[in-house]
Amino acid sequence: MCGIAGLIDFRHQSDIEILKKMTDALLHRGPDDGGYLFDEYESSQVALGHRRLSVLDLSNHGHQPMTFNHLTMIYNGEVYNFKEIRIELKKQGYSFESHSDTEVILKAYHKWGTSAVHRFNGMFAIAIFDSQKQTLTLIRDRAGVKPLYWYQKDGLFMFASELKSFHEHPAFVKELNHDGLALFLQYGYIPQPHTIFNHTHKLQAGHVLELNTQNAQFNIKKYWDVIDCYNQPKLVVSEQEAMGETERLLKSACEYRMVADVPVGMFLSGGYDSSAVTALLQSERTEKIKTFSIGFHEEQFNEAHHAKKVAEHLGTEHTEYYCTQQDALEILPKLPEIWDEPFADNSVIPTMLVSQLAREQVTVSLSADGGDEVFGGYDKYVKANQYYQLFSKIPRKERLAKALSFIPPDRTGLDYFIKNFSGKYHRGLSIMSSETATQTMQNLQKIFTSTELDSLIKCRAARLYTGFDDFKYLGLGLSDLDKMLAIDFKTYQLDDILTKVDRATMSVSLEGREPLLDYRLIEYVARLEPSLKINQGNKKYLLKQITHKYLPEEIMNRPKMGFSVPIADWFRDKLKDYLDEHFDPVFLQHQGIFNIEKLIAMKAGYLSGEKYLIGKLWTVLVFQMWYKRWMS
Repeated sequence: MCGIAGLIDFRHQSDIEILKKMTDALLHRGPDDGGYLFDEYESSQVALGHRRLSVLDLSNHGHQPMTFNHLTMIYNGEVYNFKEIRIELKKQGYSFESHSDTEVILKAYHKWGTSAVHRFNGMFAIAIFDSQKQTLTLIRDRAGVKPLYWYQKDGLFMFASELKSFHEHPAFVKELNHDGLALFLQYGYIPQPHTIFNHTHKLQAGHVLELNTQNAQFNIKKYWDVIDCYNQPKLVVSEQEAMGETERLLKSACEYRMVADVPVGMFLSGGYDSSAVTALLQSERTEKIKTFSIGFHEEQFNEAHHAKKVAEHLGTEHTEYYCTQQDALEILPKLPEIWDEPFADNSVIPTMLVSQLAREQVTVSLSADGGDEVFGGYDKYVKANQYYQLFSKIPRKERLAKALSFIPPDRTGLDYFIKNFSGKYHRGLSIMSSETATQTMQNLQKIFTSTELDSLIKCRAARLYTGFDDFKYLGLGLSDLDKMLAIDFKTYQLDDILTKVDRATMSVSLEGREPLLDYRLIEYVARLEPSLKINQGNKKYLLKQITHKYLPEEIMNRPKMGFSVPIADWFRDKLKDYLDEHFDPVFLQHQGIFNIEKLIAMKAGYLSGEKYLIGKLWTVLVFQMWYKRWMS
């Protein structure tokens, strides 16, 4: 696992010291080694930088940038099936000096070009410069586990694993993207391909960018899309056949991700996803898997005792830690540095803690992210369908919702009968006006509705493409559940869950691996009938049946809790100073971004007892902390 950064400067105004600063800003991603390439060509300067976290082939043979003939490569990630590809390449006459996957990727690209990516099973952000063709190729993995940003303005093209690298270049134009801000305030993250800065983009998951380093022309191509998986014909298989093949794929995915030359562990929450992965891993080996959990003293948020039961039953070597307000107080100042783009999922706090806990004993840790989006685990899938069916019975519901949006909540008279009615009003109207169950799910997830956004920020947000728009490419015959799973895979999972885990783990130089996002598993489960995912309200039905082969149902059968923290209480206690500092009217006036009266009233409402406002306040607070770090 590593960090990469590079540039193509058509103005010839960069140098190797700038490259080193860009690369070394990613030291946390790769503390074990660093490498730099800086070449001058007639048309441009070409620079590639790499920070290495040694996981496979710990020798110098894995050093990057790595060159073979006219190709030079840097890369972040792991290709788990590299040994099979190496065997295939040896038959084609290639020889190898190392035992690293890096050399295999480079020579696979030499042999097959960008089509080599279809052979790779893993997580990766790859950059390859071809000095013969004068091209730079960037490749991001199918699910988007590994991040890759790019920037282009005034003859300068840059790319990096994290945005903080761009700040090290003196020519980086740091302009706030107000549309990106609007997306952040709605979802708590910024969906690909957008970012918080103008001229700056995320390379979309499953895509390749090819840049001509002679004339600055580039094109972006898609090589994999989960939408295509769901659009395939459904498989005609029995439940037992589906269970057998899914279990086989799960085992294969897990075993691939145990390949390392350093210690490997597992994040264990005690839920079905992490318990299933841990059970499959432990069943295949005699040595004890190291497992790690985070708990809370606030019982309604605590899963640690469930994780401990699972660990005891499976016989893992288990370590747990209980999160406190003091832990949050120590982590909060670090958030805008680690998540250098605004990011409001409050479970970053326990994710940071469990990463720190694991890093004390291992260099690699598996996590079970993706289980909900692949197997159908969230309540929102059921709720979205129920709301859509309910509101579909109302004639001309879209027109009614629009008319009601002009009436202030306190003028309806319903706030007397419905608790927190004003906070639910505009959300309810957006849900009512949804045209599909997928759009209902999208509106359910919004932190600020479009109406609320208009009154909160001074600039009107544009309508931008996001993965949510891809529902129109899903087959008409698909179930609403499959459509929601596909869109959730491309949005919430990609730019929330995976961003959270990547930055948290890499901030402590820990490699995170995601077995439930093995593309073979995704492609197979996408073609199974929806009833194997949610069966009569029983979520993750298929995964649960497999898990019960290894763990008693009485241990596992409990309500889903999620991975969140009690911030609604904490910000009235030790963390209150953060609200006072970042919602200071003088600071807000200086920014000129928000409706000051609106924010002050929101803060006052929360402090007076309206707990439901904490999600909105936290989201704005995260942006304010980010703004002070990167824009002030």
